[in-house]
Amino acid sequence: MHQSPHAFIQRLKAAAFAACCFAALPAGAQELNARVTLNRQQISNTTEAVFEALQNSLTAFINEQQWTGMQYEEEERINCTFSITLKTYSETDNSFTGSIQVQSTRPVYNSNYTTTVFNFQDENFNFNFQQFDQLEFRPEQVDNNLTAVIAYYAYLIIGLDMDTMAPLGGTDVLQMAMDVANNSQNLGYPGWKAFEDDRNRFAIINDYLDGAMEPFRRMEYEYHRQGLDRMTENTDTARAAITASIELLKQARDQKTMSALPVIFTDIKRDELVSIYSGHGTSDEREKVYDIVFAINASQSNYWEKLRK
Repeated sequence: MHQSPHAFIQRLKAAAFAACCFAALPAGAQELNARVTLNRQQISNTTEAVFEALQNSLTAFINEQQWTGMQYEEEERINCTFSITLKTYSETDNSFTGSIQVQSTRPVYNSNYTTTVFNFQDENFNFNFQQFDQLEFRPEQVDNNLTAVIAYYAYLIIGLDMDTMAPLGGTDVLQMAMDVANNSQNLGYPGWKAFEDDRNRFAIINDYLDGAMEPFRRMEYEYHRQGLDRMTENTDTARAAITASIELLKQARDQKTMSALPVIFTDIKRDELVSIYSGHGTSDEREKVYDIVFAINASQSNYWEKLRK
C-alpha cells in the first residue's frame, strides 16, 4: 500500500508537530501496519493451536495498540514486519526461545518507491505464552518479556520514522523505548542488560539517544527528507543532500566509534546507495561516499566498489 502525497504530507506534519509539542497531541488511530510471521520448523510434535494463537495475538497486539498520542490515518500507518523464528518450546512451562527480525519501511515522496528505515535481527527473543493469553502492555509496570520486546520495537519504529520526517522528530517516542529498556532490566531475560554488548536492545536505544550520536539522527532526516524525497524534483540536488548526510554519518562514527548504528545503517542502505551513486553524480561525490562507508563497514566492500563505477 503506497501512501498518497496527501497522506505523506500529513505524516510529515505530524512528525514536525511532535518534535516541538508531542505531549499536546490528541489521541488518534493506531500507528503501525504490521505483519507478523512465525517460523517454527525447528519445533516438532507440538499442536498448531498455540502457534496460531501466538501469531494472531501478536498481530492484533501490535496493530490495535495505540502506542503514542499521535494522529495516524489508515493510509499513514507505518508498514513493518516482525519475523519470528522459534527454536524451542516447552509445554511444561509455556516457554519459548528464538529470535526476531524487525523491519520498517517508509514511502519516498511523490514516487512508488519505499525505503527501509530499520532492519535488525535480535537473537535474544525468549518469552512465555499460553494459548489463551491476552497480551497487554503497561509502560509503568513492565512484567512480561514478550510484550516488552514488542513494545520496545514498536516505539523504536515510530521514533525512527519520525526522525526521517523532521529533525530529531522522534525524540519523545525513542525515550519511550528507552523507558521500556530500563524497566525491563530486572525481568531476567537476555537482551536488556546495560552495557552487555553493543547490539542488544539497551545498547541500540542508548546510542540513538546519546548526544554524541545526534549527527546520526540528523543524518536520517537529511538522507530521507532532503535527499530521497527530492529525487523526483532534482536528482543532482537530492544526491548532494545525501552526500552531505553521509558526512554526518562519519561525524557520528568518529564521535562514538563503538556504536553499531552506522554499521547497521550501511547494511540496510547498501543496495540503495549503489543505486544512487553507481554511474551517477561526480567522481568526487562517489569517492567521498566510498571512503566513508568503507571505513565504517568494510565487510560490504563488494558493494562499495560499485559506488566508484
